[in-house]
Amino acid sequence: MRLPESFKERMKNVLGDEYNAFIASFDEPSLKGVRMSTAKLSPEDYENTARILDPEAARVPWTSCGFYITNDTSGKDPYYHAGVYYPQEPSAMLPAEVICARPGEVILDLCAAPGGKACRIGDDLKGEGLLVANEINSERSKALNRNIERTGITNCIILNEDPDSIAAKLPGFFDKILIDAPCSGEGMFRRDPRAVKSWEDYGPEQISRIQNDILNVAAKLLKKGGEIVYSTCTFAEIEDELMIDRFIDSHPDFAIVPHPEIEGITHNPDGSMRIWPHKAEGDGHFCVHLKDVSVQSDDVVKTSEAGFARYSSTVKKSYDAMIACYEEILTGDAIGEFKKSCEQRLVMRGEGMYLMPCDPRLLNGLKVVKSGLFLGEIKMTKYKRIFDPSNSFPLCLNRSQIREDSFISYSSDDEGLIRYLKGETIAVPEELSGKIKDKGLVVIAVDGFVLGLGKIQGTLIKNMYPKAWRLL
Repeated sequence: MRLPESFKERMKNVLGDEYNAFIASFDEPSLKGVRMSTAKLSPEDYENTARILDPEAARVPWTSCGFYITNDTSGKDPYYHAGVYYPQEPSAMLPAEVICARPGEVILDLCAAPGGKACRIGDDLKGEGLLVANEINSERSKALNRNIERTGITNCIILNEDPDSIAAKLPGFFDKILIDAPCSGEGMFRRDPRAVKSWEDYGPEQISRIQNDILNVAAKLLKKGGEIVYSTCTFAEIEDELMIDRFIDSHPDFAIVPHPEIEGITHNPDGSMRIWPHKAEGDGHFCVHLKDVSVQSDDVVKTSEAGFARYSSTVKKSYDAMIACYEEILTGDAIGEFKKSCEQRLVMRGEGMYLMPCDPRLLNGLKVVKSGLFLGEIKMTKYKRIFDPSNSFPLCLNRSQIREDSFISYSSDDEGLIRYLKGETIAVPEELSGKIKDKGLVVIAVDGFVLGLGKIQGTLIKNMYPKAWRLL
């Protein structure tokens, strides 16, 4: 493929004897990958599920839940719509593995769209703590929102902000910050030839100034003892190793955390990491783990434990309408837990109802795309208020929370699933006849994984899959 001459000259000086192998890698096909949901699957199920997509699926060595596949994943695949997996280039799986999100942490993904890394972080938090996923581009923030909802993440706030505005509102707030920085894109050349033109228009020198600004803002957003994972898909040292040197020089409380335990990548002497396309099965990538070492980790108090004031704004009639709706599909235990969550975290904005993972007053003045878990909205008729449930809510449920007579699961090869994803009316499977109620709200699933809602009447199911999500 055509590569910029100045890029080739620079890489020849960097790589020496490895240069020819490096250049030859750009004529190899780019690799495909999928990351299994750590929330919807157990580790024992990762490989079997990957092999449903591709019998030859093989593990990506630098992540616990990623697989190489040769098939093209399709937006028509019901498993994709159920959030069972996320299509992701294998190298791009590294940063979220390194940040190692744990339940209860408060984490910011500062440049989050389209959401592959944010979804992994949200999976790993398991509904505890807070994920703030920010995207400065408003159109890209819509794709981010769809992926967060499809994955079933309940404790995510999506912002459409510049980093400085977030830092002005939430200084020292986050336990961990992921920066998948905008970069010159050299690692994407073989995947997307348009990246070459972009590189020629916005080269490493120009883009590095933006990266430096983002890192400096991240330091303001991080709490004492916190961690930053910085990554790019470029080979330019000015955007990578030299960028980190510059950051540490101006922020001496930070140090690099090495990860020798991660296989399949090149570990630099300073502790940063690279994926070279001529050495590993992945596109070019740089990743480094930084930690504020000014305090001991035992002294760090989790923001999620220290700062969220309980806040409730409940309109009684709207609340009752919502509970009556979800009692149609939730078990007794599940509706009890849901009511407890509502007592602590239910917020109404206009006619919309949300479970907020944080005090909503923290977000005043910020452009919010997603306010936690959207439960649905109230619609007024001439005679009463009706609750219109959200498809985001069932996607966060597991099988044990759903009533037996309200759960309709189709096999992955059933043609009815495609009709459902297109928004068409479907029929109750014959084998479930007599086991499913004949009227009311039901949950539709594929092989036990929730897809969305329907309204049953006899043996037919009226489609409630959101129009914006449907297959064309």
